[in-house]
Amino acid sequence: VYLYIPTHSPNQYPGAEAMVLTAIRGELVVIPVEWSWLTLSRVLFSRQEVMKWNGWGYSDSRFLFNKKGQAEFTGRRYRLSGMVLPSLKDWFESTFGASLQHKSPATATLNASAVPFPSLNEAFLQDLKSTGIPFSHEAEDRVFRAHGHCLHEIFALREGKFGRVPDLVVWPNCHEDVVKTVDLACRHNVCLIPYGGGTSVSSALECPPDETRCIVSLDTSQMSRILWIDEKNLTAHVEAGIVGQDLERLLNESGYCTGHEPDSMEFSSLGGWVATRASGMKKNVYGNIEDLVVHIKMVCPRGVVEKSCQGPRVSIGPDIHHFIMGSEGTLGVVTEVTIKIRPMPEYQKYGSVVFPNFEQGVACLREVAKQRCAPASIRLMDNAQFQFGHALKPQVSSIFTSFLDGLKKFYITKFKGFDPHHLCVATLLFEGDRERVLQHEKQVYDIAAKFGGLAAGEDNGQRGYMLTFVIAYLRDLGMDYYVIGESFETSVPWDRVLDLCRNVKERIVRECRERGVQFPPLATCRVTQTYDAGACVYFYFAFNYRGLADPVNIYGRVEHAAREEILANGGSLSHHHGGTFHSPVCVFMCVWGLVGVF
Repeated sequence: VYLYIPTHSPNQYPGAEAMVLTAIRGELVVIPVEWSWLTLSRVLFSRQEVMKWNGWGYSDSRFLFNKKGQAEFTGRRYRLSGMVLPSLKDWFESTFGASLQHKSPATATLNASAVPFPSLNEAFLQDLKSTGIPFSHEAEDRVFRAHGHCLHEIFALREGKFGRVPDLVVWPNCHEDVVKTVDLACRHNVCLIPYGGGTSVSSALECPPDETRCIVSLDTSQMSRILWIDEKNLTAHVEAGIVGQDLERLLNESGYCTGHEPDSMEFSSLGGWVATRASGMKKNVYGNIEDLVVHIKMVCPRGVVEKSCQGPRVSIGPDIHHFIMGSEGTLGVVTEVTIKIRPMPEYQKYGSVVFPNFEQGVACLREVAKQRCAPASIRLMDNAQFQFGHALKPQVSSIFTSFLDGLKKFYITKFKGFDPHHLCVATLLFEGDRERVLQHEKQVYDIAAKFGGLAAGEDNGQRGYMLTFVIAYLRDLGMDYYVIGESFETSVPWDRVLDLCRNVKERIVRECRERGVQFPPLATCRVTQTYDAGACVYFYFAFNYRGLADPVNIYGRVEHAAREEILANGGSLSHHHGGTFHSPVCVFMCVWGLVGVF
């Protein structure tokens, strides 16, 4: 348990410092009941104490090149932590034309004096104080909640540049606190921006630069409790500020899970999943967020919106949940959600399949979807992404392991005739009761064999799945050496998947060349979700920006062109990242007038 004492008002909590010293000695500390909001279970108010303020993830976890020029991943939180990655340096330099001699380091510490001074609404502040809801206007707290993880946001932070930031951060502890805060915001004409896990990649957390009103970041991190579990109906009622890893941990302690695992699940919040219509890696078994939600409670400027019935389905007009999901914080603050839960799976097994080429891999995934036998997760990487993943393999621990790896490579490339420059790999994850998983596994591998696929082992499947949680750290490494990168995704009908993947990657290469990028870009994709009528395709692209005067602007233009190409090839603007900030037409304008906006 952490005890947070606001540095700007220590006198409000007399004796607090003595209590902390007592606790450090290992003695029992009794905290006054009126201080109950100061006790935090998992997340500190000052998140920057454990997380990067200008990059992705935990402060102690990062990729770096050590003094020997070898890549390694620091910290102790991940399977890759503490390991040396002998192939990453060569891949990095050859792919991007980068050099370890050309560095572009980030600003190490946040310069509070460079942060715009807060424009506070004194009447709002006085009324807020009377509620007892904690708040802060310290520079670090404000900057940390002024951004998501779009490239332009992180690039600016690394250079120590701050645009408009929130003037105040507020930490409600429950639904009632949110109601009070929203009421005060309406009364005093204050702008609210809901903040969950801070992992947004749709610019949803950016403050409008021309906003003259006081902007308040409403941080829901303290609303992180499971309020109840209904074992008869297999549902759980949860506060929306809880982050994914904590939600799963707490449910697992009771023998349950949601099965919802977006790439950002360590840091993204339940409310954020609802607000962006999120999708998880295991949606084939557990569903997307819209399949998991039973009930939503949302605080709007004119009241609380929620259904009166928690039945599994109703037919009395448009479903209110479908205008809340995907609204990205524009309509209100999601405070509580009832979600479906499942007993924890009895058996879990990873797998992988290598295909001669991307075309046959896509054909296999199409057949798996057609037969409705997709495992919990099935993801197909193109060759460039396969090469990328191979570069992240840790140093082998024995000569025997190295020999086996060489033997497998010989079998696939020489004996079976797979071209290393064209082959691709699918990673698999099966979950359920043991007998059904084994039957399911055989069915999928039989289909794969019809399309030239070869089983490539459990280790490759598990490693590929777990790499998902460290991939985002690589962007920070690239930016240390003049390489910028981003991801975007789309959903597309099956008959357009191959054309879309090829055309978007070619468009990226062409646009980079035409806009003066001096080094070949990386443009790679994976088919990451499957449906009856289509698939989700996830793109990564990056380039070396050395020699460019305005790399972020060029990057934005290339990404915009890539999205145009997606639309021209029958894809959507977004499958799960959130899209109202990418769309030229806001589909929610018809309902804003009914509930009000901040």
